[in-house]
Order: sequence, then structure tokens, then C-alpha cells
Amino acid sequence: MAVRREIQVTFDAHDPGALSRFWAEAIGYPLQEPPPPFESWDQALEAWGVPPERRNDASALTDPEGTGPRIFFQKVPEGKTAKNRVHLDVRAAPGIEDAEERMAALEAECERLVALGATRVRRFEPAPPASAGFIVMQDPEGNEFCLD
Repeated sequence: MAVRREIQVTFDAHDPGALSRFWAEAIGYPLQEPPPPFESWDQALEAWGVPPERRNDASALTDPEGTGPRIFFQKVPEGKTAKNRVHLDVRAAPGIEDAEERMAALEAECERLVALGATRVRRFEPAPPASAGFIVMQDPEGNEFCLD
């Protein structure tokens, strides 16, 4: 029998702090708290001797219910050059079966995320039974994701 493993989803980023704040708002995960006894990450990083210019090298989000994966953002020097081979689907309309109502819910979430810095790429209309419809988007650093 296979051993169940926890997973972490990792994003390469130019600005891990900003990208983690976007995704925190997008999916409702809070930023990971610093370890005790520190009250802030700046306090922890200062105590660990991390120079100020390296304090945005990483950031993380955690599932508030403790069941979903940790989302980790790490600074990389290179830019994004190709389409993601793996992407997140943000479930903005689970359980809504009426096509018009479902797409309206996706559009409302799309507007909210665009206001946070996302980019709308393309809307795919419902085509039952293969697809209930979805919207392709990009986060502020160009990583593709779908609203479904």
C-alpha cells in the first residue's frame, strides 16, 4: 500500500511577498505565521541574521483548516518563459449546475481577482457534458490558473 504524503505547491516568483498576498486573497489562505516566540517574520529573520535584501526570498500560505497543501513562493532570478505544465483551478462555483448561474458566479470572481492584480485570458462557454465552462486567468506574475 502506498504511503500517503503531504504535498506543497511551489511557485517560482520575482516578488514572493506580493505574489503570496495575491494568492492569500484569491483562495482564502492566510500567510504562514512566524514560529514562536517571534511576533513577525521581520523579527524572526532579524534574529536569524538574514540581511534585509534577502527577506523577500520566500513566503508561504497555509490552509486555515489544516487539510490542504501549503503554498510556497520562492524567489528566482529568471522570468517565466512558457505556459505552465501544472496550474491551479480555483473552484469558484462548485455545485452550481445551472450554466447561466455558474458562469455569472465565475464572472463575479473574475472581476474580484482582476481588481487584485490578476489578468483575464479567456472564457470557455459551457459545453455539456464535457465542460461546465471556465475562465482562464493569470496571476500578477503571469502564472496561469482557471476559475471553474
